[in-house]
Amino acid sequence: MNKFMLSDEDADFLPIIPINENDDQDKNLVVPDTLPLLPLRNTVLFPGVVLPITVGRDKSIKAVNEAYKGDKLIGVLSQKDANVEEPGPEDMCEIGTVAKIVKLIKMPDGGTTIIIQGKKRFSVTEIIQTEPYYTASVQVLAENEVSPEENFDAHLASIKDLASQIIQISPNMPAEAAIILKNIESPSFLINFVSSNLNSDVSEKQNLLEIDDLTLRAEKLIELLHKELQFAELKNKVTTKTRTEIDKQQREYFLQQQLKSIKDELGGDTNEREIAEMKKKAETKKWSEAAKDMFKSNIAKLERMHPTTPDYSVIYNHLDLLLDLPWQEYTKDNYDLKHAAKVLDADHYGMKKIKERILEYIAVLKLKGDMKSPILCFTGAPGIGKTSLGKSIAHAIGRRYVRVSLGGLHDESEIRGHRKTYIGAMPGRIIQNIRKIKSSNPLMVLDEIDKVGADFRGDPSSALLEVLDPEQNNTFYDNYLELEYDLSKVLFIATANNIQNIQPALRDRLEIIDLSGYAVEEKIQIAQRHLVPKQKEAHGLGKSKLKISDKVLQKVIENYTRESGVRELDRQLAAIMRNKAKEFSLRGRVSPTISLNDIEKILGTQKYSNEIYKTANMPGVAVGLAWTYVGGDILFIESILSEGKGELKLTGNLGNVMKESASTAFSYLQANAKKYGIDPTIFSKKNIHIHVPEGAVPKDGPSAGVTMLSSLASAFTGRKIKPYLAMTGEITLRGQVLPVGGIKEKVLAAKRAGLREILMCYLNEKDVKEIDSNFIKGITFHYVKNMQQVLDIALV
Repeated sequence: MNKFMLSDEDADFLPIIPINENDDQDKNLVVPDTLPLLPLRNTVLFPGVVLPITVGRDKSIKAVNEAYKGDKLIGVLSQKDANVEEPGPEDMCEIGTVAKIVKLIKMPDGGTTIIIQGKKRFSVTEIIQTEPYYTASVQVLAENEVSPEENFDAHLASIKDLASQIIQISPNMPAEAAIILKNIESPSFLINFVSSNLNSDVSEKQNLLEIDDLTLRAEKLIELLHKELQFAELKNKVTTKTRTEIDKQQREYFLQQQLKSIKDELGGDTNEREIAEMKKKAETKKWSEAAKDMFKSNIAKLERMHPTTPDYSVIYNHLDLLLDLPWQEYTKDNYDLKHAAKVLDADHYGMKKIKERILEYIAVLKLKGDMKSPILCFTGAPGIGKTSLGKSIAHAIGRRYVRVSLGGLHDESEIRGHRKTYIGAMPGRIIQNIRKIKSSNPLMVLDEIDKVGADFRGDPSSALLEVLDPEQNNTFYDNYLELEYDLSKVLFIATANNIQNIQPALRDRLEIIDLSGYAVEEKIQIAQRHLVPKQKEAHGLGKSKLKISDKVLQKVIENYTRESGVRELDRQLAAIMRNKAKEFSLRGRVSPTISLNDIEKILGTQKYSNEIYKTANMPGVAVGLAWTYVGGDILFIESILSEGKGELKLTGNLGNVMKESASTAFSYLQANAKKYGIDPTIFSKKNIHIHVPEGAVPKDGPSAGVTMLSSLASAFTGRKIKPYLAMTGEITLRGQVLPVGGIKEKVLAAKRAGLREILMCYLNEKDVKEIDSNFIKGITFHYVKNMQQVLDIALV
């Protein structure tokens, strides 16, 4: 509803003048047949309503002055279009209200203000004058009476109720309006008063004025009041919501300002300070253009983001990685070959071949100044020092050392990194370790590369191809970093127990260096130089004068360990030191020496013995040599004949290759029976059973061919095999002996077992020459080309 009843000719609003609805003169008012006309621009005058009007048009001023001089009656009509400045007869509505000019006021600015009161409705029958003002012949319209049956009081009550509600929820409506409504008693005036104050269009108000039936007018008014009430409620709701949002924003702004003040007192905003530190740190970086552009882009995003948004931490962590990586930051290599040789010799005993290879690498670097780092791969049994050798090399050439354990790795993302979009994403292990070590040219040991697995999460071995290829690793791409990183200056050293388990494509990129097992003499030296001092320190005996003689160490090695490396020896020495630590705690002193008898008291009865090889000297029993992932070992092959039909039976958990070797040896012997003095008919009368003891241990490989042949020939001929003789080699049906691998491990295993003679293919002689002659003293080697030579040597 309007603020009271404001309306005018030219849209200038003035305060309302009090209403006088009980004017008895209205009933007796005589309206002349012709009236001067006053067109109103944007309002409708209803009977009984008082309006202040500012009159500005010339014709309107003349009409008002003329009417005020006479009976003060004037016909008020609404314009159809409020935008028309000079309305003609066609621009005015045909039904209006006869108004009485209550007061006329001349304004100081030359304008005229009148206060008019509506009296009766009229209709224009004809415009009879247009100059100097509009004059029309009019016909007064009577109000229809309301019949008692229509229950008109309900309509009036609804009108008062709806109007009161509108006044209550409209903040611009004065409280006096509700009082005025309450005091109105005339039904027609109530309808006219409320209609005049509607916030509806002029056309809708005009429609109300034109309705003759008071009941219909009341129903139409109720409909419009409902619309206005809904609009007022919606407007009030929107206003309240907007005010709430503004209050919330103001509260947040206030809190933010308080927080900012607190942070300023504490030294400034933490996030802003961190961003400033990042920018300062970035100025010292020697990174590529791509890395520089990515940093600038991401730091700009970070500055625009609120710290509580989820992406803030993602971008922050990525920038932190960019800044922590040592872009083009290298340590200086030490190319002093004498120093390197001294360090390698001090850290590791033996390993001449590997030390020579490292010195060659340093020599090339010294001459050339730069070269693509080779990818070395140390292979050998556990416990021989592959990983510690890498650390020693880093020490020798002055590089930082980092070890990456690949054992059991299944997820390709562990190498290449995760994409930043995933929760918990992080760079791959290569980039993580480069970040940790703060150098772009460290020595990185990739430990247990042969134990990398593959499943539905990818194949890490394939991901390593890029890392370990000297032609590709200068542009290694990490998914989390999203940039290429140069790994070409990194010296990669891989370690493996079994080279056969490495993916062929990956194996092709590695320079394989075999680390053979240690001889007893080497183990004694390693124990005296490294293991004993280490265990003394570890058990609090570093200041004691405790010493272990070489003979005692030899007994521990031969009777309590059977391995290629020194890990089990280290454990046995730890057991000795624990016993001595207990002795020191009880007595306050410890004896400086350990005797052979003390060893049995501390470690118990010996675990291994060579006596078995002395008692096994009977026909059909041969001693073979085998290679295992823990080094070399010996094995017995036993053959026995029984009455039957010439069936061949194999037991001992043998693999397919060993079964084929047994069949080949049997076929060769059967085909050449007469040559070796064997009755050919015996093969169809006897069953042959070949057994390899320790049936719980799987056995496979071609190395047992000559051993199988010797065992079968011994059983068929009844001749014993030469005592303390071990043999290895592959055979063919044509009677040839072929070379096999793992010679050093097998020879050292024979030496540990106390064997004195070894038989092998003549082509393996070169492998024996690589073994230090001091480690194989007392062993006689027989090099053969065919099976005839094997049997000539083996059978006695």
